[in-house]
Amino acid sequence: MANKDYYNILGIKKDAKTDEIKKAYRRLARKYHPDVNPNDKSAEEKFKEVQEAYDVLSDEKKRKVFDRFGYYNDNLDPDSPFGASAGASSNTGGFDFSGFNFEPGGSGGSSSSFRDIFSDLFGGGSSKREPEPPRPMPKKGKDIEMPLALSFEESFTGLTTNITVNRSEQCSRCQGAGDTGGPVVVCPTCKGTGQVLKSGGRLQFSQVCPDCEGTGRRRQPCSQCNGKGVTPKSEQVKIRIPAGVDTGSRVRIPKKGQGGRLGAEPGDLFILTNVGKHRFFTRKGDNIYVTVPITISEAALGTKIEVPTVEGKAQLKIPAGTESGQKFRLRERGFPSLRNPNLRGDQFVEVQIHLPRVISEETKEILRQFEKANPENPRKAMGLE
Repeated sequence: MANKDYYNILGIKKDAKTDEIKKAYRRLARKYHPDVNPNDKSAEEKFKEVQEAYDVLSDEKKRKVFDRFGYYNDNLDPDSPFGASAGASSNTGGFDFSGFNFEPGGSGGSSSSFRDIFSDLFGGGSSKREPEPPRPMPKKGKDIEMPLALSFEESFTGLTTNITVNRSEQCSRCQGAGDTGGPVVVCPTCKGTGQVLKSGGRLQFSQVCPDCEGTGRRRQPCSQCNGKGVTPKSEQVKIRIPAGVDTGSRVRIPKKGQGGRLGAEPGDLFILTNVGKHRFFTRKGDNIYVTVPITISEAALGTKIEVPTVEGKAQLKIPAGTESGQKFRLRERGFPSLRNPNLRGDQFVEVQIHLPRVISEETKEILRQFEKANPENPRKAMGLE
């Protein structure tokens, strides 16, 4: 496999300064970060390449090794007299020993010096390297969901109010990194194991530690945010609930969620509405329904009556011969549409004929005379007497 050109990966020249390397890395890391490119394998591989290139070129010693040999290996020493050679024989393991004097007093030093160098190259005299703690990356803050109770009328007209939101903001001391570049220590979250236990009902399972990303080590946490990268904040947030929301509607308040890290945006605040019931009205979609009683004479002779709406009273014409359960439409007296505020639903009025109470003999006699004058059998169509 061909060696990777770390300079080409970061898009910089070989004489690039430290600040240029860091600037190029941040630009590419933001571009290819998995949070920005979910489920994109090519972006994920590119992100790993960018990290690998920055890890080498940002370290003076590693960069010196790469500049000399064209690749990086932990066991290579940039000040060693050995050089990498593509044409080296198999007996030399890929290293070119030509020009090195193995004799005592030669240009390559004594045989003991050669053994020391050989031991350094292949790890015989070095201690095991500890894993580097993960480099923090920009990370957007998480969203917050909060419930809000509304009256039927408030859901109809909309609402502007202030609520208290317990959220977080980027730590001002470490700028969201979680550390201030101090010494590497054992991760206090996982106690150096790289794993943390999670409970799922009766079961317990382990997962990669979120603070050290499985390395078991991290830099000394920031004293202000305790390594979280964010600090708690209680804030009064002004929210506007649009007219027409219903139970279960989600209203988004941008950038009022949890704080982001390393300059990334905060998450969003989502208000979940719960609309109370009304004494008279019920809602189906954007339409409103109400039942209104009328008398026998109003139904039989026809009339005009007042009916309630959410915005006040309205006049409704009842035609002669109206039957109980009949529905009438009041156009555009319903809820505003959330998709198009210029559109509104309708209100449907169902009339129910109210039977009068017979409170005297005189009333009974009037009803008997009415029955004689109108000998109608409403059950005749069913073949009943």
